[in-house]
Amino acid sequence: MHELSLCDDLLSQVVAIATQHQAESVESITVNLGKLSGIESSLLDTAFNLLKAGTVAEHAELIIQQSPVIVSCTQCNTQAEVAANRLLCPTCGNTDTVLISGDEMILASVALFT
Repeated sequence: MHELSLCDDLLSQVVAIATQHQAESVESITVNLGKLSGIESSLLDTAFNLLKAGTVAEHAELIIQQSPVIVSCTQCNTQAEVAANRLLCPTCGNTDTVLISGDEMILASVALFT
């Protein structure tokens, strides 16, 4: 379960941000999670609830927002949202596309209580 180590890194970043801003606690943490990231939302949430105990984020809510899969076509330059299992250009059908988003995990925001 690599979600545990990812969440540990996430909490380290959040604690550093809270310390930098002299926050008393963290109210919420929002992450953008791509459908192709290989990360299971439910496992990330479980890991977060296990690891947040005793930290400044102990009472924080983890908000997980799904990021769409977006590709750019190398032939017609179309950028479009596509299904995770169908990375072709919806305009011309080209299979030679470049992934723009959908494989990321991004710390989008941290709500602090100061």
